[in-house]
Amino acid sequence: MAGPSHDPSLYRHRDVVPIRRALVSVSDKTDLVPLAQALAENGVEIVSTGSTAQVIRDAGFDVTDVADVTGFPEMLDGRVKTLHPNVHGGLLADLRLAHHEAQLGEYGISPFELVVVNLYPFVETVAAGAEGDRVVEQIDIGGPAMVRASAKNFANVAIVVNPASYPSVVDALGRGGTSLAERRELAARAFAHTSSYDTAVAQWFAGETISREVDLPGHLTVQAEKITDLRYGENSHQRAAIYSRIGGHGIAQAELLQGKPMSYNNYVDADAALRAAYDLVLPAVAIMKHANPCGIAVADPKALDPIASAHIRAHECDPLSAFGGVIAANRPVTLKMAENLRDIFTEVIVAPDFEPAALEVLSQKKNLRLLRLPADWEQENMDVRLVSGGLLLQDADRFPSDDFESVASNWELVAGEPSDLPLADLVFAWKACRAVKSNAIVLAKHSATVGIGMGQVNRVDSCRLAVERAGDRAVGAIAASDAFFPFSDGPEVLANAGVKVIIQPGGSVRDDETIALAKEHGITMYLTGERHFFH
Repeated sequence: MAGPSHDPSLYRHRDVVPIRRALVSVSDKTDLVPLAQALAENGVEIVSTGSTAQVIRDAGFDVTDVADVTGFPEMLDGRVKTLHPNVHGGLLADLRLAHHEAQLGEYGISPFELVVVNLYPFVETVAAGAEGDRVVEQIDIGGPAMVRASAKNFANVAIVVNPASYPSVVDALGRGGTSLAERRELAARAFAHTSSYDTAVAQWFAGETISREVDLPGHLTVQAEKITDLRYGENSHQRAAIYSRIGGHGIAQAELLQGKPMSYNNYVDADAALRAAYDLVLPAVAIMKHANPCGIAVADPKALDPIASAHIRAHECDPLSAFGGVIAANRPVTLKMAENLRDIFTEVIVAPDFEPAALEVLSQKKNLRLLRLPADWEQENMDVRLVSGGLLLQDADRFPSDDFESVASNWELVAGEPSDLPLADLVFAWKACRAVKSNAIVLAKHSATVGIGMGQVNRVDSCRLAVERAGDRAVGAIAASDAFFPFSDGPEVLANAGVKVIIQPGGSVRDDETIALAKEHGITMYLTGERHFFH
């Protein structure tokens, strides 16, 4: 239904609106008392609710309870207190219109020029592990209604939803009121605030995770707030910014401890590196360039400093490509790892934490960006990708278990004898392959990559690239392929290089030819029955 229409000539211009009456109702009491003091000193009548009114009153300032305005007590455990014409009439009256002003007078309603409201801590309650009715009671009703009403009426009302905006309110008091431009900007922030809040509630009702037993949602809303503009995007002529998704616990929320601001490409590479490093349960390091790994490794079991060992082994895979790379570690960065990096040009290191001594060493590299992950960092359960006119949603490709025997339990031995190599090394090669862009071939030894072929448009070229990069290290290596071999030419390249084991999904109409070649060369071949394309 369309809203009422008015003759434009009826509207009286309003720019600066003096603040004479304020409605204040906040869950976040940050800087509430200084704000109340500024309002009181400027003769502003303060109307408030519940605990907010009590804080203001305890601080020694006059406050009118909202129940005195409505003539009705708060009821139903506070579920109903501001939903009343005496409140919303004061919020929605457009005083540019003479008949609105007259109706307020007719019903004895006073307008509000300032509304300060922030909502029940729904997101924080969910994050703290609450469930059921405890969460439901944190779904704010009256708050969003007041925010939206005030924001709609920005021509007359300034709506503030964040304590960070309080200084601008105090400044406006000193200038005689808020300007139209200020009120419009505050309204935009208010609508973004309620939109984010509603999205968080909708996501909770849909379930924080989507399992394979539950249908993908019929309606999907992705809500995020800008953290900061970036210098540029993938290239200098592209604009870019980084946004924080509601409830996110990932690379976007990581803390920059030192170095230049992160770039668009830094974020992409750092997230890809995390994906690779955190696929592995043992101490592991992944080194990325252009979203592809140039080295992945876990620590030598005998190493005194596991994460430093993992980094050295990952770097040895392809030192040339590691120049200017992005590094992710799944354990805190130690002094020894920092010392190993002293002479290696690196763009970014992202890790769960950094030892103080490591920070001291790395601080000598002023341009090196150090990112500390949030304590509650977690891998995403779903992948979202924009396409023209829409988006794609899929389950994230994650291994079902960190247990080596569980990962390999469905593998089928189709050539050679069971490998005498440790199962951990076989599973490492298979997991590492998932982090490589398709077509992907990984050569690995002792749970470290020694050659990687990525992103080729045919699988035989990926085999050649992996073998070329591995050199003599290909002899006795494990080869993992993210998808089946359509022909036996790729495995032939691996066999001629001395590969000992091939792990691949299988499923080609020519599997028999590939299996025959493996048998001919004495190669052990496993079929996993599961593909790991990564585009």
